[in-house]
Amino acid sequence: MKAVLDANIFVSAAIGSRGAPGQTMDTWRSGLFDLLIRDDIIVEIGEVLRHAQIKKRHGWDDKQIDDFLRILREVAIVTPGVLQVTAVAADPDDDMYLACAVEGEADYIVSGDEHLRQLGSYRGVPVVSPTQFLGILSM
Repeated sequence: MKAVLDANIFVSAAIGSRGAPGQTMDTWRSGLFDLLIRDDIIVEIGEVLRHAQIKKRHGWDDKQIDDFLRILREVAIVTPGVLQVTAVAADPDDDMYLACAVEGEADYIVSGDEHLRQLGSYRGVPVVSPTQFLGILSM
């Protein structure tokens, strides 16, 4: 199974590992699904992790953030990042997740983002919450 995770999943997991985002990351680390990612998604994750308020909450320094991003590039399946889609008018930055899912032939897009979740699916790829995804993985 292959999935694209929204940046909010990574950031929420960095802040606290007990909730569904942290558990989703744990299932990935355990090998229960393959993570699809693009360079622009990695950039967004880094930008959010470096916001002052977020940094206070997760407590990582810049080196730890850089190491985390490097590990993501090394262990995830990095899609080419050439496909451009226009599907989320309310938040065009969300389109990169849809493009990554199409490029990588994802089975799911996992997100807490309301704009993505409102789509329901994109080109046959369901958009689910972390809690829904954990339920799917446990079947």
